[in-house]
Amino acid sequence: MSVQDTHPMRLCFLGCGRVADAHSSRLARLRPGVTLSYASRSIDKARALCSRHGGTKAFGSYQEAIDSRDVDVVAVVTPPASHLEWVRASLDAGKDVIVEKPPALSSSDLGEIERGCRATGRFVFVAENYYYKPVLAAVRRAIGSGAIGEPLFIHLNAVKRQRTGGWRDDPAEAGGGALFEGGIHWVNFAGALGFTIRSVKAARPGRREGLERSMALLFEYEEGPVGLLSYSWDVASPLGGLRASRIYGREGSLVFESNGLFMATSGRRWRIRFPGLGDMLGYRAMFADFLRAWRARTEPGMTLARARRDLEVIEEAYRSAGVSKG
Repeated sequence: MSVQDTHPMRLCFLGCGRVADAHSSRLARLRPGVTLSYASRSIDKARALCSRHGGTKAFGSYQEAIDSRDVDVVAVVTPPASHLEWVRASLDAGKDVIVEKPPALSSSDLGEIERGCRATGRFVFVAENYYYKPVLAAVRRAIGSGAIGEPLFIHLNAVKRQRTGGWRDDPAEAGGGALFEGGIHWVNFAGALGFTIRSVKAARPGRREGLERSMALLFEYEEGPVGLLSYSWDVASPLGGLRASRIYGREGSLVFESNGLFMATSGRRWRIRFPGLGDMLGYRAMFADFLRAWRARTEPGMTLARARRDLEVIEEAYRSAGVSKG
């Protein structure tokens, strides 16, 4: 039995903002298998979050946390432009890493992270919760069962009204606009439906100045279906943001609420399901998989190869649309 089988994962957040706060609440379900500590450039912020979530230690700098023997895994939840710097430093210090999406500014940067993992024998887990959403697994099962026959069209509706501010409106910090910062979730979803994305084309609707806040992507899949993703931060969201996505097959169709509230199939058989109300956003499953993979020293379901492909698709989309990424 290894030390990791008997001791908790000692996880330290680099950054003490909204994401660290939310993830700390989600990780409460995994205690005592995970203990938490916090690092910030403001020791007062680190201490406040540590106190709120029953953490073990607060650090007044990121490097102090990375160098600490009391930390096994570093969670990088800083703005995207700094991800590569802190992932690299953490690997060099012998730490495993959880990095918030987007994990790097480019697919080539993620390739550097992959090489760093091989050189150090450490793991980097990308916090892409959409890969773990119950509705995604339910959609995959429905397609695989033949419930709608051969899939032809995949329409993913991810339009909403989202206010931004801070680093998300700063190209140097954000690394890209809406597609890069939030749409990467849906690129991952589109690539995890059980089909292989062969190519993507994109267009930017509306005004063209500044970082883009809306994009439309057309996917061609190796296996035959064609997919359309509509992603926006500038569309009014009725009923609290409820939206419907659809998959059309030769013998039926499938509709699911884009957030994951329900899924219904029609065709050979009509059926409605509520696939995962207890973990609709997939965070519980994601962190449980990371803990399992960390203990077993194996890759999680959401691999670095998947994360690199997501970035490659986004880069191809930006080139196709003639949009500057940042």
